[in-house]
Amino acid sequence: MKKYILKRVLTSILTLLAIVLVLFILMHLMPGSPFNDEKLSDDQRTVLYAKYGLDQPIVIQFGRYVVNMLRGDFGVSYNISKNTPISQLIQSRLPISINIGFFAVALGAIVGLILGLIAALKRDTILDTICTIISVIGVSVPSYVFALALSYNLGFKWKVFPMLYNTADALNSSIMPSVALSMFTMATIARFTRSEMIEVLGSEYMLFAESKGLTSNQIIIKHALRNALIPIITVLAPLVVDLMTGSLVVEKIFAIPGVGSLLVNAIQSNDYNVVIALSFIYSALYIFVMLVVDILYGIIDPRIRLGKEGD
Repeated sequence: MKKYILKRVLTSILTLLAIVLVLFILMHLMPGSPFNDEKLSDDQRTVLYAKYGLDQPIVIQFGRYVVNMLRGDFGVSYNISKNTPISQLIQSRLPISINIGFFAVALGAIVGLILGLIAALKRDTILDTICTIISVIGVSVPSYVFALALSYNLGFKWKVFPMLYNTADALNSSIMPSVALSMFTMATIARFTRSEMIEVLGSEYMLFAESKGLTSNQIIIKHALRNALIPIITVLAPLVVDLMTGSLVVEKIFAIPGVGSLLVNAIQSNDYNVVIALSFIYSALYIFVMLVVDILYGIIDPRIRLGKEGD
C-alpha cells in the first residue's frame, strides 16, 4: 500500500507539472495580451513586456515560473489588481469558497445518503417515490434557481438569513449558498445510493449474511452499505472539488468574494498569472481528492488494498 501511495504521489506531481505546461502554452496562444489598453503605445507595451519577462522565450518563462511556484510565488496580477501578489489575491478568496463548498458537500452527501437508503429499503413504496422525486428535482433544477428561491424567501421576504454575503457574519451568510450548491450533490448521491443498495441487497452474499443470523442493522451497515460506498465515493470525489472551488453564478447571486468570480475576471482580462495559479490550485485539489479516494478504496474494501500491495 505504501509503495502504491508513493507511486501515485510521484505521478500526481508529474501530472501537475504537465498541467502547468499546457496551461502556460494555451494562455500564450490566446489572442490579445495582458496589456490591451488602447492608451498604451507600442513602446510602453514593450517596456511592460520586458518588466514582467514576457519578452523571453516561452521555455525560459516556464522554467522561471515553475521555480518560483515551488517557492510559493505565483507572480503578480497584471490587470485585476496590478502588481498585487497572486498568493495575496487567492488568500482572501479561496478560504471562503472552500468553507461554503465543504458545507455544501457535507450536507449533500449526508442527506443524499439518507434519502438513498430510505428509497432502497422502502423500494416501490410511497417513501421511495418521494425520495426519487426529490432526487430528480435536485438533478434537473440548476443550483442558481435554488439560490434565487432561497434568497427571495429566506433572505428578502422572511429575513431569516442575510441576502448578501457578509464577512462579519460568515456562518449565517454561508447557509443559503451552501444549501443551494448541495442540491445537485444530494440528488446525485441519493440516486447512486439507491441503485447500489438495491443491487447489493439482492446479491448472494447478503443472503448468506442473513443465514448467519445477523440482525438487519448489521447486514445494512456492515455489509450492504460498506460495499455500496465505493461507487458512491467515486461519484462524490469530483463534486467535492467543483463545490470547493466555487460556483460563479451562486457567488454572483449572494455577492460572495470567492475564487469563481476571480477566475472569470482573470480570463476576460488575459491576466495570465491569475488564470494559471487558480487552474493549478483546482488541478492540485482534484488530484489530491482522487488520491484520498484511492486510499479510501483500500480501507473500505480490503481486497483492493491487497491487490495494490501486490503491484
